Amino acid sequence: MFDRKKKGERALLVLPHSRSMGDGVRRGEEFAELVRSAGAEVLGHVAARVEDPNPRYYIGTGKADEVAEAVRALEADVVLVDHILTPVQERNLEKHLSVRVVDRAGLILDIFAQRARSHEGKLEVELAQLKHLATRLVRGWTHLDSQRGGAIGLRGPGETQLETDRRLLGERVKMLSKRLEKVQTQRTQQRRSRLRNTVPRVALVGYTNAGKSTLFNALTTGGVYAADLLFATLDPTVRKVDDLSCGPAVLADTVGFIRELPHDLVAAFRATLAEARDADLLLHVSDAADDERELLRRVVNGVLEEIGAGDVPQLSVMNKIDLAGLPARVDRDAEGKPSQVWLSAATGEGLDGLRVVLGELLGGERVHATVSLSLGAGRLHARLKAAGAITAERIDDSGWHLDLDAPRSVLAPLAGGDEHAAPLRQLLEAEAPVEA
Repeated sequence: MFDRKKKGERALLVLPHSRSMGDGVRRGEEFAELVRSAGAEVLGHVAARVEDPNPRYYIGTGKADEVAEAVRALEADVVLVDHILTPVQERNLEKHLSVRVVDRAGLILDIFAQRARSHEGKLEVELAQLKHLATRLVRGWTHLDSQRGGAIGLRGPGETQLETDRRLLGERVKMLSKRLEKVQTQRTQQRRSRLRNTVPRVALVGYTNAGKSTLFNALTTGGVYAADLLFATLDPTVRKVDDLSCGPAVLADTVGFIRELPHDLVAAFRATLAEARDADLLLHVSDAADDERELLRRVVNGVLEEIGAGDVPQLSVMNKIDLAGLPARVDRDAEGKPSQVWLSAATGEGLDGLRVVLGELLGGERVHATVSLSLGAGRLHARLKAAGAITAERIDDSGWHLDLDAPRSVLAPLAGGDEHAAPLRQLLEAEAPVEA
Protein backbone atom coordinates (compact mmCIF):
# COMPACT_ATOMS: atom_id res chain seq x y z
CA MET A 1 0.00 0.00 0.00
CA PHE A 2 1.09 3.59 -0.62
CA ASP A 3 1.54 6.09 2.18
CA ARG A 4 -1.55 8.22 2.67
CA LYS A 5 -0.95 11.94 3.03
CA LYS A 6 -2.72 13.64 5.88
CA LYS A 7 -4.23 16.26 3.65
CA GLY A 8 -4.44 16.52 -0.10
CA GLU A 9 -5.28 19.90 -1.58
CA ARG A 10 -4.07 19.42 -5.18
CA ALA A 11 -7.01 17.64 -6.76
CA LEU A 12 -7.66 15.92 -10.06
CA LEU A 13 -11.35 15.49 -10.85
CA VAL A 14 -12.87 12.47 -12.53
CA LEU A 15 -16.22 13.38 -14.08
CA PRO A 16 -18.28 10.36 -15.13
CA HIS A 17 -21.24 11.12 -17.38
CA SER A 18 -23.97 9.20 -19.13
CA ARG A 19 -27.27 9.81 -20.87
CA SER A 20 -29.15 9.41 -17.59
CA MET A 21 -27.07 12.03 -15.73
CA GLY A 22 -28.35 15.03 -17.69
CA ASP A 23 -26.12 18.02 -18.43
CA GLY A 24 -22.57 16.78 -17.85
CA VAL A 25 -21.07 20.28 -18.19
CA ARG A 26 -23.31 21.78 -15.50
CA ARG A 27 -22.76 18.80 -13.23
CA GLY A 28 -18.99 19.06 -13.69
CA GLU A 29 -19.04 22.77 -12.82
CA GLU A 30 -21.07 22.03 -9.68
CA PHE A 31 -18.64 19.30 -8.63
CA ALA A 32 -15.66 21.61 -9.16
CA GLU A 33 -17.40 24.18 -6.95
CA LEU A 34 -17.90 21.49 -4.30
CA VAL A 35 -14.18 20.72 -4.44
CA ARG A 36 -13.25 24.38 -4.07
CA SER A 37 -15.72 24.64 -1.17
CA ALA A 38 -13.75 21.86 0.50
CA GLY A 39 -10.59 23.95 0.20
CA ALA A 40 -8.84 22.01 -2.56
CA GLU A 41 -7.12 23.34 -5.68
CA VAL A 42 -8.53 21.93 -8.90
CA LEU A 43 -5.62 20.99 -11.20
CA GLY A 44 -7.69 19.53 -14.01
CA HIS A 45 -10.30 16.96 -14.85
CA VAL A 46 -10.79 13.76 -16.82
CA ALA A 47 -14.21 13.13 -18.34
CA ALA A 48 -15.35 9.51 -18.48
CA ARG A 49 -18.32 8.16 -20.41
CA VAL A 50 -19.92 5.46 -18.22
CA GLU A 51 -22.98 3.67 -19.52
CA ASP A 52 -22.09 0.25 -18.07
CA PRO A 53 -20.08 0.78 -14.83
CA ASN A 54 -16.92 -1.30 -14.42
CA PRO A 55 -17.31 -3.35 -11.20
CA ARG A 56 -13.59 -2.91 -10.45
CA TYR A 57 -13.02 0.82 -11.01
CA TYR A 58 -16.49 2.14 -11.95
CA ILE A 59 -14.76 3.82 -14.91
CA GLY A 60 -13.18 1.64 -17.61
CA THR A 61 -9.66 0.21 -17.26
CA GLY A 62 -8.37 2.35 -20.12
CA LYS A 63 -9.81 5.48 -18.52
CA ALA A 64 -8.26 4.44 -15.19
CA ASP A 65 -4.85 4.34 -16.94
CA GLU A 66 -5.54 7.82 -18.38
CA VAL A 67 -6.32 9.12 -14.88
CA ALA A 68 -3.09 7.56 -13.56
CA GLU A 69 -1.09 9.39 -16.25
CA ALA A 70 -2.82 12.68 -15.40
CA VAL A 71 -2.08 12.17 -11.69
CA ARG A 72 1.63 11.80 -12.43
CA ALA A 73 1.72 14.69 -14.93
CA LEU A 74 -0.11 17.13 -12.64
CA GLU A 75 1.43 15.81 -9.41
CA ALA A 76 -2.00 15.53 -7.85
CA ASP A 77 -2.26 14.13 -4.35
CA VAL A 78 -5.99 13.36 -4.34
CA VAL A 79 -8.46 12.17 -6.98
CA LEU A 80 -12.08 13.17 -6.52
CA VAL A 81 -14.73 11.18 -8.38
CA ASP A 82 -18.11 12.75 -9.11
CA HIS A 83 -20.05 9.60 -8.30
CA ILE A 84 -20.70 7.39 -5.30
CA LEU A 85 -18.24 4.49 -5.45
CA THR A 86 -18.46 1.13 -3.75
CA PRO A 87 -15.76 0.45 -1.14
CA VAL A 88 -14.13 -2.06 -3.51
CA GLN A 89 -14.06 0.43 -6.40
CA GLU A 90 -12.57 3.14 -4.19
CA ARG A 91 -9.90 0.79 -2.84
CA ASN A 92 -9.00 -0.55 -6.30
CA LEU A 93 -8.66 2.96 -7.71
CA GLU A 94 -6.38 3.96 -4.83
CA LYS A 95 -4.13 0.95 -5.53
CA HIS A 96 -4.07 1.71 -9.26
CA LEU A 97 -3.45 5.45 -8.92
CA SER A 98 -1.27 5.39 -5.77
CA VAL A 99 -3.06 8.48 -4.41
CA ARG A 100 -6.03 9.00 -2.15
CA VAL A 101 -9.42 8.62 -3.86
CA VAL A 102 -12.57 10.30 -2.52
CA ASP A 103 -16.00 9.84 -4.05
CA ARG A 104 -18.87 12.34 -4.13
CA ALA A 105 -20.32 11.16 -0.82
CA GLY A 106 -16.96 11.43 0.96
CA LEU A 107 -16.42 14.94 -0.42
CA ILE A 108 -19.84 16.17 0.75
CA LEU A 109 -19.24 14.65 4.18
CA ASP A 110 -15.88 16.45 4.36
CA ILE A 111 -17.51 19.80 3.55
CA PHE A 112 -20.17 19.19 6.17
CA ALA A 113 -17.45 18.40 8.72
CA GLN A 114 -15.78 21.74 7.98
CA ARG A 115 -19.00 23.78 8.15
CA ALA A 116 -20.79 22.28 11.17
CA ARG A 117 -20.68 24.75 14.05
CA SER A 118 -23.22 23.64 16.66
CA HIS A 119 -22.76 20.69 18.99
CA GLU A 120 -25.68 18.98 17.28
CA GLY A 121 -24.31 19.57 13.79
CA LYS A 122 -20.90 18.19 14.71
CA LEU A 123 -22.48 15.07 16.20
CA GLU A 124 -24.58 14.54 13.07
CA VAL A 125 -21.61 14.93 10.73
CA GLU A 126 -19.32 12.64 12.72
CA LEU A 127 -22.01 9.96 12.90
CA ALA A 128 -22.52 10.10 9.13
CA GLN A 129 -18.76 9.99 8.53
CA LEU A 130 -18.29 6.96 10.76
CA LYS A 131 -21.12 5.08 9.04
CA HIS A 132 -19.53 5.90 5.70
CA LEU A 133 -16.10 4.81 6.96
CA ALA A 134 -17.45 1.56 8.37
CA THR A 135 -17.85 0.16 4.86
CA ARG A 136 -14.34 1.23 3.85
CA LEU A 137 -12.15 -0.32 6.53
CA VAL A 138 -9.58 -2.55 4.84
CA ARG A 139 -7.03 -5.00 6.12
CA GLY A 140 -4.19 -2.54 5.94
CA TRP A 141 -2.57 -2.98 9.33
CA THR A 142 -2.12 -6.75 9.83
CA HIS A 143 1.44 -6.07 11.01
CA LEU A 144 -0.16 -4.64 14.17
CA ASP A 145 -1.87 -7.92 15.14
CA SER A 146 -2.09 -8.45 18.87
CA GLN A 147 0.23 -11.04 20.34
CA ARG A 148 -0.76 -14.62 19.74
CA GLY A 149 -2.22 -16.49 22.67
CA GLY A 150 -0.11 -19.28 24.14
CA ALA A 151 -2.56 -21.17 26.32
CA ILE A 152 -4.68 -24.06 25.17
CA GLY A 153 -7.76 -22.78 23.45
CA LEU A 154 -6.12 -19.38 22.86
CA ARG A 155 -3.65 -20.33 20.14
CA GLY A 156 -3.76 -18.43 16.86
CA PRO A 157 -3.79 -14.74 16.04
CA GLY A 158 -5.25 -12.29 18.50
CA GLU A 159 -7.47 -9.39 17.53
CA THR A 160 -6.26 -7.81 14.30
CA GLN A 161 -6.01 -4.07 13.91
CA LEU A 162 -8.92 -4.22 11.46
CA GLU A 163 -11.13 -5.94 14.02
CA THR A 164 -10.03 -3.46 16.67
CA ASP A 165 -10.89 -0.55 14.37
CA ARG A 166 -14.31 -2.02 13.64
CA ARG A 167 -15.03 -2.57 17.32
CA LEU A 168 -13.92 0.93 18.31
CA LEU A 169 -15.85 2.45 15.42
CA GLY A 170 -18.99 0.56 16.45
CA GLU A 171 -18.65 1.76 20.03
CA ARG A 172 -18.19 5.34 18.86
CA VAL A 173 -21.28 5.11 16.62
CA LYS A 174 -23.38 3.87 19.55
CA MET A 175 -22.12 6.66 21.80
CA LEU A 176 -22.77 9.37 19.18
CA SER A 177 -26.22 7.96 18.47
CA LYS A 178 -27.14 8.23 22.16
CA ARG A 179 -25.84 11.80 22.40
CA LEU A 180 -27.64 12.80 19.23
CA GLU A 181 -30.85 11.18 20.41
CA LYS A 182 -30.71 13.35 23.54
CA VAL A 183 -30.18 16.52 21.51
CA GLN A 184 -32.96 15.58 19.12
CA THR A 185 -35.30 14.98 22.06
CA GLN A 186 -34.62 18.55 23.20
CA ARG A 187 -35.39 19.86 19.70
CA THR A 188 -38.59 17.82 19.60
CA GLN A 189 -39.67 19.42 22.87
CA GLN A 190 -38.96 22.86 21.39
CA ARG A 191 -41.07 22.04 18.34
CA ARG A 192 -43.88 20.76 20.55
CA SER A 193 -43.75 24.02 22.47
CA ARG A 194 -44.26 25.91 19.20
CA LEU A 195 -47.10 23.55 18.32
CA ARG A 196 -48.79 24.24 21.66
CA ASN A 197 -48.50 27.95 21.00
CA THR A 198 -50.12 27.36 17.56
CA VAL A 199 -47.60 29.72 15.96
CA PRO A 200 -47.48 28.96 12.22
CA ARG A 201 -44.25 27.25 11.22
CA VAL A 202 -42.51 28.05 7.94
CA ALA A 203 -39.34 26.34 6.71
CA LEU A 204 -36.98 27.40 3.95
CA VAL A 205 -35.91 24.58 1.64
CA GLY A 206 -34.08 24.53 -1.65
CA TYR A 207 -31.02 23.48 -3.58
CA THR A 208 -27.75 24.55 -2.00
CA ASN A 209 -26.62 28.08 -2.86
CA ALA A 210 -30.15 29.17 -3.87
CA GLY A 211 -30.00 32.02 -1.32
CA LYS A 212 -32.05 30.56 1.55
CA SER A 213 -29.88 32.03 4.32
CA THR A 214 -29.85 35.46 2.67
CA LEU A 215 -33.65 35.33 2.49
CA PHE A 216 -33.82 34.15 6.12
CA ASN A 217 -31.74 37.14 7.23
CA ALA A 218 -33.88 39.51 5.14
CA LEU A 219 -37.11 38.29 6.77
CA THR A 220 -35.75 38.04 10.31
CA THR A 221 -32.92 39.35 12.44
CA GLY A 222 -31.35 35.90 12.37
CA GLY A 223 -27.79 36.88 11.47
CA VAL A 224 -27.24 33.51 9.77
CA TYR A 225 -23.95 33.16 7.89
CA ALA A 226 -24.61 33.58 4.16
CA ALA A 227 -22.04 33.34 1.37
CA ASP A 228 -21.74 32.35 -2.28
CA LEU A 229 -20.69 28.84 -1.28
CA LEU A 230 -22.24 25.39 -1.47
CA PHE A 231 -23.48 24.35 1.99
CA ALA A 232 -22.68 27.72 3.58
CA THR A 233 -25.20 26.93 6.34
CA LEU A 234 -25.66 23.53 7.97
CA ASP A 235 -27.11 24.03 11.44
CA PRO A 236 -30.85 24.68 11.74
CA THR A 237 -31.75 28.20 12.87
CA VAL A 238 -35.24 29.24 13.98
CA ARG A 239 -36.39 32.84 14.38
CA LYS A 240 -39.69 34.65 14.89
CA VAL A 241 -41.21 36.82 12.15
CA ASP A 242 -43.49 39.54 13.50
CA ASP A 243 -44.41 41.78 10.55
CA LEU A 244 -47.05 39.55 8.95
CA SER A 245 -50.77 40.34 8.68
CA CYS A 246 -51.64 36.95 10.20
CA GLY A 247 -49.60 37.65 13.32
CA PRO A 248 -46.25 36.14 14.35
CA ALA A 249 -44.82 33.08 12.64
CA VAL A 250 -41.73 30.95 13.11
CA LEU A 251 -39.23 30.71 10.24
CA ALA A 252 -36.62 27.94 10.06
CA ASP A 253 -33.53 27.89 7.84
CA THR A 254 -32.50 24.38 6.81
CA VAL A 255 -29.50 22.78 5.12
CA GLY A 256 -29.41 23.00 1.33
CA PHE A 257 -30.02 19.91 -0.77
CA ILE A 258 -27.89 18.59 -3.61
CA ARG A 259 -27.91 15.77 -6.12
CA GLU A 260 -26.95 12.38 -4.67
CA LEU A 261 -26.93 13.61 -1.09
CA PRO A 262 -25.46 10.70 0.93
CA HIS A 263 -28.19 8.66 2.59
CA ASP A 264 -26.19 8.44 5.83
CA LEU A 265 -26.16 12.23 5.91
CA VAL A 266 -29.91 12.46 5.31
CA ALA A 267 -30.45 10.00 8.16
CA ALA A 268 -28.05 11.82 10.49
CA PHE A 269 -29.54 15.26 9.87
CA ARG A 270 -32.98 14.28 11.14
CA ALA A 271 -33.14 17.26 13.48
CA THR A 272 -32.41 19.75 10.71
CA LEU A 273 -34.77 18.13 8.23
CA ALA A 274 -37.51 17.70 10.84
CA GLU A 275 -38.01 21.47 10.67
CA ALA A 276 -39.19 20.95 7.10
CA ARG A 277 -41.27 17.87 7.88
CA ASP A 278 -43.14 19.57 10.76
CA ALA A 279 -43.72 22.90 9.01
CA ASP A 280 -47.13 24.29 8.06
CA LEU A 281 -45.64 25.79 4.90
CA LEU A 282 -42.42 25.30 2.93
CA LEU A 283 -40.81 28.17 1.06
CA HIS A 284 -39.09 26.36 -1.80
CA VAL A 285 -36.31 28.78 -2.79
CA SER A 286 -34.83 28.55 -6.29
CA ASP A 287 -32.23 30.56 -8.21
CA ALA A 288 -34.22 32.45 -10.85
CA ALA A 289 -31.02 32.95 -12.86
CA ASP A 290 -30.34 29.20 -13.08
CA ASP A 291 -31.39 27.56 -16.36
CA GLU A 292 -31.68 24.19 -14.57
CA ARG A 293 -33.90 25.43 -11.77
CA GLU A 294 -36.77 23.05 -12.62
CA LEU A 295 -34.45 20.04 -12.55
CA LEU A 296 -33.02 21.17 -9.20
CA ARG A 297 -36.53 21.65 -7.84
CA ARG A 298 -37.23 17.99 -8.65
CA VAL A 299 -34.05 17.00 -6.78
CA VAL A 300 -35.22 18.92 -3.69
CA ASN A 301 -38.72 17.46 -3.88
CA GLY A 302 -37.19 13.99 -4.08
CA VAL A 303 -35.32 14.53 -0.81
CA LEU A 304 -38.46 16.00 0.79
CA GLU A 305 -40.33 12.83 -0.17
CA GLU A 306 -37.53 10.77 1.37
CA ILE A 307 -37.80 12.53 4.74
CA GLY A 308 -41.61 12.47 4.83
CA ALA A 309 -42.19 16.14 3.93
CA GLY A 310 -43.55 15.58 0.45
CA ASP A 311 -47.13 16.47 1.44
CA VAL A 312 -46.33 19.74 3.24
CA PRO A 313 -47.80 22.73 1.32
CA GLN A 314 -45.22 24.67 -0.70
CA LEU A 315 -44.84 28.20 -1.97
CA SER A 316 -42.31 28.62 -4.76
CA VAL A 317 -39.88 31.52 -4.22
CA MET A 318 -37.76 32.55 -7.21
CA ASN A 319 -34.75 34.35 -5.73
CA LYS A 320 -31.93 36.35 -7.38
CA ILE A 321 -34.15 38.20 -9.88
CA ASP A 322 -31.51 40.93 -9.85
CA LEU A 323 -29.08 38.51 -11.52
CA ALA A 324 -31.73 37.26 -13.94
CA GLY A 325 -32.88 40.79 -14.90
CA LEU A 326 -36.50 40.03 -13.96
CA PRO A 327 -39.10 42.19 -12.14
CA ALA A 328 -40.56 41.35 -8.74
CA ARG A 329 -44.03 39.84 -8.96
CA VAL A 330 -46.49 37.38 -7.39
CA ASP A 331 -47.96 34.64 -9.58
CA ARG A 332 -51.39 33.25 -8.69
CA ASP A 333 -53.30 30.18 -9.83
CA ALA A 334 -56.75 30.09 -11.43
CA GLU A 335 -58.39 30.42 -7.99
CA GLY A 336 -56.30 33.46 -7.08
CA LYS A 337 -54.12 31.59 -4.59
CA PRO A 338 -50.43 32.64 -4.54
CA SER A 339 -48.26 30.01 -6.24
CA GLN A 340 -44.93 31.73 -6.89
CA VAL A 341 -43.12 34.84 -5.66
CA TRP A 342 -40.27 36.46 -7.59
CA LEU A 343 -37.83 38.49 -5.48
CA SER A 344 -34.23 39.32 -4.63
CA ALA A 345 -33.25 38.62 -1.05
CA ALA A 346 -29.97 40.48 -1.60
CA THR A 347 -31.53 43.78 -2.75
CA GLY A 348 -34.87 43.46 -0.92
CA GLU A 349 -36.92 43.80 -4.09
CA GLY A 350 -40.13 41.76 -3.80
CA LEU A 351 -39.80 41.03 -0.06
CA ASP A 352 -42.92 43.04 0.79
CA GLY A 353 -44.86 40.92 -1.69
CA LEU A 354 -43.63 37.76 0.03
CA ARG A 355 -44.72 39.10 3.43
CA VAL A 356 -48.20 39.83 2.06
CA VAL A 357 -48.44 36.34 0.57
CA LEU A 358 -47.30 34.72 3.82
CA GLY A 359 -49.97 36.67 5.68
CA GLU A 360 -52.59 35.40 3.23
CA LEU A 361 -51.54 31.75 3.30
CA LEU A 362 -50.97 31.49 7.05
CA GLY A 363 -53.76 33.79 8.19
CA GLY A 364 -56.33 32.15 5.95
CA GLU A 365 -55.98 28.87 7.81
CA ARG A 366 -56.39 30.33 11.32
CA VAL A 367 -59.51 31.00 13.35
CA HIS A 368 -59.67 34.04 15.65
CA ALA A 369 -62.98 33.98 17.52
CA THR A 370 -64.77 33.50 20.85
CA VAL A 371 -66.79 30.38 21.64
CA SER A 372 -68.96 29.55 24.64
CA LEU A 373 -69.02 25.97 25.97
CA SER A 374 -71.20 24.45 28.68
CA LEU A 375 -69.71 23.27 31.96
CA GLY A 376 -70.21 19.72 30.71
CA ALA A 377 -67.63 20.28 27.98
CA GLY A 378 -64.70 19.74 30.33
CA ARG A 379 -63.05 17.17 28.09
CA LEU A 380 -63.26 19.44 25.02
CA HIS A 381 -61.94 22.36 27.07
CA ALA A 382 -58.94 20.26 28.14
CA ARG A 383 -58.23 19.21 24.55
CA LEU A 384 -58.40 22.80 23.32
CA LYS A 385 -56.04 23.87 26.07
CA ALA A 386 -53.61 21.04 25.31
CA ALA A 387 -53.59 22.10 21.66
CA GLY A 388 -52.69 25.66 22.68
CA ALA A 389 -55.80 27.02 20.96
CA ILE A 390 -57.00 29.13 23.93
CA THR A 391 -55.55 32.62 24.33
CA ALA A 392 -57.91 33.76 27.11
CA GLU A 393 -60.84 32.29 29.02
CA ARG A 394 -63.58 33.27 31.44
CA ILE A 395 -65.93 31.04 33.42
CA ASP A 396 -69.34 31.71 34.97
CA ASP A 397 -72.48 29.77 35.82
CA SER A 398 -73.29 29.24 32.11
CA GLY A 399 -69.90 27.70 31.27
CA TRP A 400 -66.60 28.63 29.63
CA HIS A 401 -66.14 31.60 27.31
CA LEU A 402 -62.97 30.96 25.30
CA ASP A 403 -60.96 33.25 23.02
CA LEU A 404 -59.52 30.99 20.32
CA ASP A 405 -56.55 31.58 18.03
CA ALA A 406 -55.52 28.42 16.19
CA PRO A 407 -55.18 26.85 12.75
CA ARG A 408 -58.42 25.46 11.38
CA SER A 409 -56.61 22.13 10.93
CA VAL A 410 -56.16 21.97 14.73
CA LEU A 411 -59.72 22.91 15.63
CA ALA A 412 -61.54 20.78 13.05
CA PRO A 413 -60.69 17.37 14.58
CA LEU A 414 -61.76 18.62 18.03
CA ALA A 415 -65.19 19.59 16.69
CA GLY A 416 -66.06 15.94 16.03
CA GLY A 417 -68.88 13.81 17.43
CA ASP A 418 -68.83 15.17 20.99
CA GLU A 419 -72.28 16.60 21.76
CA HIS A 420 -70.69 19.42 23.75
CA ALA A 421 -68.65 20.46 20.64
CA ALA A 422 -71.71 21.80 18.78
CA PRO A 423 -70.79 25.48 19.47
CA LEU A 424 -67.31 24.84 18.06
CA ARG A 425 -68.73 23.16 14.95
CA GLN A 426 -71.09 26.08 14.40
CA LEU A 427 -68.20 28.50 14.82
CA LEU A 428 -66.10 26.72 12.19
CA GLU A 429 -68.98 26.62 9.75
CA ALA A 430 -69.65 30.34 10.20
CA GLU A 431 -65.99 31.38 10.34
CA ALA A 432 -65.00 30.53 6.76
CA PRO A 433 -61.27 30.61 5.93
CA VAL A 434 -59.91 33.82 4.48
CA GLU A 435 -59.74 33.40 0.70
CA ALA A 436 -56.17 33.73 -0.63
